[in-house]
Amino acid sequence: MQTYLQAFDRAEPDAQLQLPLQALWWLRKGSLKVGAEWERAHDICQSAEGNRPLDWVHALAHLIEGDIGNANYWYRRAGEQRTGSDHEEEWDHIVEKLGQEFSTARESAS
Repeated sequence: MQTYLQAFDRAEPDAQLQLPLQALWWLRKGSLKVGAEWERAHDICQSAEGNRPLDWVHALAHLIEGDIGNANYWYRRAGEQRTGSDHEEEWDHIVEKLGQEFSTARESAS
């Protein structure tokens, strides 16, 4: 797991994180369950619909919620597929892939 997503004892995610990683942080802080943290993550995802990484996290949020039809819609919009039915495994997979994408983008911008 990326170290910047491990500080769940904080009240808020690191403001330097890209929005998809902030949404993932909120989902994990909420133990990958529906609740106040899930709502924060969902609000972030809805703030920029059409952004592929946020749409992917949006899919995970609806998977956690148990709304499989809506989750499948967001997976299609993101051009991604589920890796399995386990929320933990899916969260880890998305964190790894988005972490790689954002790392590569930072290196290209340098």
